[in-house]
Amino acid sequence: SKEQQDELLCTYAALILHDDGAEISAQAMANLIKASGNNVEGYWPMLMAKMVNNVGMESLIKMGSGAGGGGGGGAAPAAAGAGAAAGGGDAGGKEEKKKVE
Repeated sequence: SKEQQDELLCTYAALILHDDGAEISAQAMANLIKASGNNVEGYWPMLMAKMVNNVGMESLIKMGSGAGGGGGGGAAPAAAGAGAAAGGGDAGGKEEKKKVE
């Protein structure tokens, strides 16, 4: 949706400014978004800049990485399942050897 795109553009702008060591302000974010050939509703940069300045960019980045950890945890059961499938294939091979012997 347009709102999701606007929020994502502001997030990227804030991350770019943070990475560059620049001040994360509504004006700087709006300028960066405009320079990228995009545009957002005028309230988005203001809201995002206010949140970053109140909470802190480092804290927001840490909060975001927590959600990523949950996704990584989801991959472990899949990997375990793949290992079990591989183990099952070996067991099947052993059974065939027993039958042949």
